[in-house]
Amino acid sequence: MSGTGVNLGALAEFNVAVVLDAIRRHPSGVTRTRVSTLTALSGMTVSNVCRRLVEAGLVIERATPAKGRGKPPKLLTLNPGGGFAVGVHIDPAVITYALIDLSGRVRERIRTATPTVQDPAKVVREMAAMVDALLLTAAVDRAKVLGVGVASPGPIDPATGVVLNPPMLPGWHRVELRSALHLATGLPVLIEKDATAAVVSELWFSEPGARRNFAFLYYGTGFATGVAIGGSAVRGVSSNAGDTAHVPVDPGGPVCACGRRGCVGVVTAPRTLVAHAVHHGVLTENQAGDTTDVLQVGAAFGLLADAADAGVPEAVEILTTAARQIARALVVVINLLDVGEIVFGGPFWSRIAPLALTTLPEAVRSDPGLVVPHGIRFSESAIPDDVAAVGAATLVLDNSFSPRPEALRIATEAHPPSGADGVTRP
Repeated sequence: MSGTGVNLGALAEFNVAVVLDAIRRHPSGVTRTRVSTLTALSGMTVSNVCRRLVEAGLVIERATPAKGRGKPPKLLTLNPGGGFAVGVHIDPAVITYALIDLSGRVRERIRTATPTVQDPAKVVREMAAMVDALLLTAAVDRAKVLGVGVASPGPIDPATGVVLNPPMLPGWHRVELRSALHLATGLPVLIEKDATAAVVSELWFSEPGARRNFAFLYYGTGFATGVAIGGSAVRGVSSNAGDTAHVPVDPGGPVCACGRRGCVGVVTAPRTLVAHAVHHGVLTENQAGDTTDVLQVGAAFGLLADAADAGVPEAVEILTTAARQIARALVVVINLLDVGEIVFGGPFWSRIAPLALTTLPEAVRSDPGLVVPHGIRFSESAIPDDVAAVGAATLVLDNSFSPRPEALRIATEAHPPSGADGVTRP
């Protein structure tokens, strides 16, 4: 590891990750002796690792004021400007970019309309250009960027970095996103489902031990649930855990693409609620626009939320009904996983939160199907804006700082080999 740049592969070594994690959990500073105690690593190992981290500019070691006899101990703290991570959230409507430093503070954000979502190659070119713009705007040395995390609608294959065939991204079939973005940016790339990326960010920004067993309800253009058990994100066999969009909540509801009626992902989708608003006279057809256009749906959904905030009865009823339907799906999640907390977030959540949070918690608690004996907490994300993009950037820090065996693999090859089936392999 040299002082001119960050070697993410070396940084991910287990002992380095253990030491970094211990240091970052003590923002006011921690001694090498204390790190050795916390990590159960030998004093020599801790000293060697700390020396490397100081040389790389990731950690600062400063002397403390002398008190009495003897040499005063030195305190280790993270150097926030010593490294950075970029997060990218791909949504059918917008792509959000976030740059965070080692402390997790967001240094810069950029949002752009998703360019011709049916053309993945064009999207990748746009993403690479916007990553460059993000670093330029923030005046960040590219050599200090640990990597790029991408939060994508699922299903994905993180082992190969391939976006498989997400319903929310028409035209994306087995897109080799990780290798394509790596080649376009020259940076290491991680890929994760958007709801799981949100879970990682909640774990990262929460106080140690504060959130260990929870479900993250992601409400955006799509509907998904991320899960944390025992303080770790649950990914599943193929890293696609959390697809709750097909939980039936309304037997008389519209037909879902899966063939069932009343799946929560359909009946509570913003476009469905906008259509209800038109039917009940809350919005005109001109206000609703084209319900197949995600940007127009977003604008119309905002008008629906405004009407509900103003107390328009029909608008209130539409969003209240949606909150009760979401509650039915959450009862299934709570019973299945025995989580103690539901965290809400996503790009459309903030517009319905005031009304939903007056209805949804009681709807869950009073549901006759709820079987867990403990109370359920309901809270909003610790990240007020762009939780998936910030979560994607946090993936890079989490992979570097957190000594977990399930850490994602990183593509660092300049020219990854291709298998016989045409899929780029790590």
